[in-house]
Amino acid sequence: MSKRLETKHKLDRRYGVNTWGRAKSPVNKRKYKPGQHGPVAHTKRTDYGTQLSAKQLLKGYYGNISEKKFRSYYDEAMRRTGDTASEIIAQLESRLDAIVYRANFVPTVFAARQVVSHGHILVNGKRVNIPSYQVKVGDVITLKESARNIPMVVQAKNNKEREVPDYVSVNDKYEATFVRIPTLEEVPYPVKMEPNLVVEFYSRQ
Repeated sequence: MSKRLETKHKLDRRYGVNTWGRAKSPVNKRKYKPGQHGPVAHTKRTDYGTQLSAKQLLKGYYGNISEKKFRSYYDEAMRRTGDTASEIIAQLESRLDAIVYRANFVPTVFAARQVVSHGHILVNGKRVNIPSYQVKVGDVITLKESARNIPMVVQAKNNKEREVPDYVSVNDKYEATFVRIPTLEEVPYPVKMEPNLVVEFYSRQ
């Protein structure tokens, strides 16, 4: 089992949710935590534990972002005017790998990070290989022609499980335009995300 697959399975089973809405998620068969006490363990979470879980789930959803990078989104959101939780989501959904995933160029967020890192993505005609690159409204993201026959790209094209959200416009030339910053309600999370608890978690630090 690859490290990425282990990460995806671990996150799903730790929180007992199908984080990315995948058909092969282990919680589709076993809705309990890993370990010998998983099926019978009952623990009451503290407020801190609930906030930590919300942070880890949101951080993991976007490809297991590093803690340092994720904290930087909170710090930037605090500097901006407006609701802090909404600003965190705005930054996460503006990531280049997130847009590549939303556009259905690849089947997973982990694959999105990979195609960006390998230089297969253009932003406004220029190659960008930084997954966390912040896409601006109106930017056009293109999958290079040389990458369109990569197995995971072909898999995504044939997989109709996910729909492209309204804030990303995609054409048949593998071009995606970031139309606007989404609200939390518009983001197609398969499970409930609570960025307000993330704000509470970091505000305790």
